[in-house]
Amino acid sequence: MKDLQIYEAYCQNKPRSESLWRQCSDCAFFQECQKKLEHKLGLDSYLLKPVQRITKYQLLLKEMLKYSKGCDGCDDLQEALSSILGILKAVNDSMHLIAITGYEGNLSELGRLLMQGSFSVWTEHKKGHAKVKDLARFKPMQRHLFLHQKALLFCKRREENGEGYEKAPSYSFKHSLSMSAVGITENAKGDNKKFEIWCNSREEVFIVQAPTPEIKTAWVNEIRKVLTQQLKACRGIVKTSSLTFPELCDKDRPHFSPFALFFVCVLNFSLSDFPIIQPTGWNKVSLSADASEENDGYSSGEDPMNSDPEDEVGKKLVSLRMKNYYRSVFLFLF
Repeated sequence: MKDLQIYEAYCQNKPRSESLWRQCSDCAFFQECQKKLEHKLGLDSYLLKPVQRITKYQLLLKEMLKYSKGCDGCDDLQEALSSILGILKAVNDSMHLIAITGYEGNLSELGRLLMQGSFSVWTEHKKGHAKVKDLARFKPMQRHLFLHQKALLFCKRREENGEGYEKAPSYSFKHSLSMSAVGITENAKGDNKKFEIWCNSREEVFIVQAPTPEIKTAWVNEIRKVLTQQLKACRGIVKTSSLTFPELCDKDRPHFSPFALFFVCVLNFSLSDFPIIQPTGWNKVSLSADASEENDGYSSGEDPMNSDPEDEVGKKLVSLRMKNYYRSVFLFLF
């Protein structure tokens, strides 16, 4: 299937080849070649063939599958169809990607393009203790979103006038969010088509409305997958290295979501990190950051009424130290 990936590069170059053909179509050389070969169609028609062909593969495979249920090789046909559909998606996404204008960075550095689509978007941000919404408070912005492995781009779709590929829309870059600094709220405003993307402890919030609930679910799942992969990668680094927390967050090292780093700290927490008394009989500690003041954020395997007073003091010291630890980590990140 790697050989078929050349279609992606070919389709990306199609607008340029079409533009060049319009400049050279009256050239005597091309006309003479067409005459000698007795071709009724011009060179531009043959340049279009690969683009048409890539879309026909899936139709042929679907037709073959229709008449091959239960037969040998049916699984291979299904695998081939899945592969060709993946290539078609990559081709389609890349055609949108090359139409982005105004982005000053290198798009290839953002990682693989995972999804792209048009949405209605509202924004709000905090100013002091108050939330400030955009001037068009009740009117959403129409934005085309590009979800990469490392960033989410917000663009404005612009329709172009012209012929052929020159009539294809372009996308004016407006804003980007690093995937290492975002969080999501899966259900927003009681609408099954809306979700929230936010960063900096919700100082900047984007309320995104998808055309359908299904599209919203697909995007939320993909964003969640990216954040989960960050968490796993971050945990792997913590387990296989002796880096301190500030070193892990150093800007020159691979950057992970603050949420990933915070939960790694929680999941990799060990009492040995705290050089204080570890009372005997103390079986477990609640890792909840929202522990109530009533039990000082811990839970014991023993009945507190029957515990030794020194044990109780030790438990409270551990609980207080844990609270200070998580508070400092949270403030460091957010």
